[in-house]
Amino acid sequence: MADEMVRKAQTFVNSAYAGKLGIDRVPETGQTGWTTMFALTRALQYELGITTLSDTFGPTTLNALQSKYPSLNSGTVPSENFCRIIQSALYCKGYDGGDIDGKYSSRVQASVTKLKQDMGVDFAFPGSDVTPKVFKSLLNMDAYVTVNSGSDAIRAVQRWLNGQFVNRKDFFIIPCDGHHSRDVAKSMLYAVQYTLGMADGTANGVFGPGTQSGLKDKATVGVGSSSTWVQLFSAGMVLNQRPVSFTSSFDGTLSDAVKQFQSFANLPVTGKGDYSTWASLLVSYGDQDRKGEASDGVTRITPARAATLKAQGIKYVGRYLTNPSVTTLPEKAIQAGELQTIADNGLRCFPIYQTYGRGADDFSYPLGRAAGQAAVNAALDHGFKTGTRIFFAVDFDALDQDVTSSVLPHFKGIVDALADDGNRYAIGVYGPRNVCQRVSEAGHATASFVSDMSSGFSGNFGYPLPENWAYDQVVTRKLGSGDGLIEIDNNIASGRDTGQGSFDKPRAAKPDVRLNGDVISAMQTDVGKYMESLGYPLDGGTRSYQHWKCFQSAVVDHDDVITMLSNKYNMRKALIQTSCYWEMRHITPEDEAAWEAVILAFNTTGTYIRDTSTGIAKQRAVTLCGAWNWALDKGYVTGQPYRDVTKDADKYNVWKKSHDDEEFALTSVAMIHMWDIDGKPGGDDDSKALRKPSLDYTDYEIYEVLRRYQGPAVEPALSEAKKRLGLYYVMEKYNSISRNL
Repeated sequence: MADEMVRKAQTFVNSAYAGKLGIDRVPETGQTGWTTMFALTRALQYELGITTLSDTFGPTTLNALQSKYPSLNSGTVPSENFCRIIQSALYCKGYDGGDIDGKYSSRVQASVTKLKQDMGVDFAFPGSDVTPKVFKSLLNMDAYVTVNSGSDAIRAVQRWLNGQFVNRKDFFIIPCDGHHSRDVAKSMLYAVQYTLGMADGTANGVFGPGTQSGLKDKATVGVGSSSTWVQLFSAGMVLNQRPVSFTSSFDGTLSDAVKQFQSFANLPVTGKGDYSTWASLLVSYGDQDRKGEASDGVTRITPARAATLKAQGIKYVGRYLTNPSVTTLPEKAIQAGELQTIADNGLRCFPIYQTYGRGADDFSYPLGRAAGQAAVNAALDHGFKTGTRIFFAVDFDALDQDVTSSVLPHFKGIVDALADDGNRYAIGVYGPRNVCQRVSEAGHATASFVSDMSSGFSGNFGYPLPENWAYDQVVTRKLGSGDGLIEIDNNIASGRDTGQGSFDKPRAAKPDVRLNGDVISAMQTDVGKYMESLGYPLDGGTRSYQHWKCFQSAVVDHDDVITMLSNKYNMRKALIQTSCYWEMRHITPEDEAAWEAVILAFNTTGTYIRDTSTGIAKQRAVTLCGAWNWALDKGYVTGQPYRDVTKDADKYNVWKKSHDDEEFALTSVAMIHMWDIDGKPGGDDDSKALRKPSLDYTDYEIYEVLRRYQGPAVEPALSEAKKRLGLYYVMEKYNSISRNL
């Protein structure tokens, strides 16, 4: 809702500083936002005589303000525009700024007094003067009253921290909105360091060795304690959403709450504010000297390494279902025979699924469906039994808006994919605290594997440990020696997940066979659902062919040919099915009109007028010539004519054959894949050759084959290949069922 005084503030900035601030005009919307605050910050810098203006109210601005105007009031404000900046900022913060007339009036004074009371700094900075740190806080988007259902207890902590420590050099006023956050968490670390006696410049807001040592030596509190340490400890409990009061006296009620927290976090239950409890309250990873009962890692568990883990008290081992690469971290994925080694040594394994997952672009509903199906396929291949929980990874610093827009839809896709598979596997989430909490609250995961080692992630800084945590990742360690040497991430286990201690026989990488008739209907339905998730309606929409027709042509009608090609060239049927189905779903009436124009022109003039992609697999003449000529040179095929790409007749004839003959088009898919795998020599893609076609291709290799079919490694081929990869997983699901019956 627009505020006319905020609009007036925006108008003031635009009129008073037009062309002076190095920014565009501020939109005069009457709504507060960072654009307005940045403009007011630049206006202040301009008034201070700073020549290089910035959106940031940093040390230069603060020092200039402190040097020139350490206390601004009706007698010291240097100009009307200077005062108008204060008045405008007050309105943007929701306080009365007078008439924005350049007068430090009684209304302005009353608002500044109220602002400082809300901040909790009214004793540190008494009266109605604007001090530099107060000015800095005026020019941001922090709130100093409870907003969005904030906690009054958390707000009390925030106000106390401000009032207690604002006069320290590196402590700045934090929000008092009733919500924990990165800034609040860092302010707690500063407060601890100041209370330990660290000087300005030494205290840095980092949970380093000095802070850890000081807490061990000085900060243990228990029943009967009454001190600033109790206030800080109870503040930590409040910020971690434990049901306690912010207090300076440690009584039995607080002790009972501490015991509950310690039990929840799997800490020694003492009822005291001891070091391990302090650490868990202050930083996500807590006391890194703790020994956990779980681990995860990227190296194979051999008998010697299993012995090392057991000797260290490890019971549960997290291992990855797949590895996107064959060269990077070659043992990241579960290796042949490894699960049996784990079982033989009395350990239990919990599976993790991660391919890329390093940014918001890797998360969406369709990609979630793809990930869910891929994880199921891999879990079955390895022999994980029904009921196993698979932890799906979100391994990046996901902001809250990323969780809303990308991560939650992604996990809904996982849920739907596993439901379509019959819910044989449960779903867990691996990621920062906020990701785990929100995914779980949405009903998309039943347990959390928390990446608490990434303490700087915005989703960890200021968020409590999720209620359904199963594994808490706290530190990387090297254990053992010799053949038993292994590097692991040490994880605390809660017991909510215990992995699996026995496994079905792994599925061998068998050659593909014809589709079993019993799976075709379900396969058609599943493929249709996946394509619908991408926005392709079953009726074809604006494209030429409905889903059923594409599925029939690309999968069912030519299953004998596809199976033969798969067996002959050692590539999965799903690669051929996926490329053909995908391309056929993209045929449009415009494509078909272009084909007719090419045919008419050649029949009329003998000229191949345009190399448009044609047939059910949308193949261009240049690509067909290149792939078939390469296959002839390699001896993969015989009896085919050599096509001269400089001759219209050769190009047209192979193009027309792909247009008319579906079996030839499907065979050409295999030839193009083989050519692409070899690096497409003589073609339009300079990608490196992959290893020869194999039934155990990794996710990355499958992705590359599908991407290269579309074109060179630029957009849209890069992002489209992710969508094709999801379709591949659905196709592969039913091919794997058929060959394992």
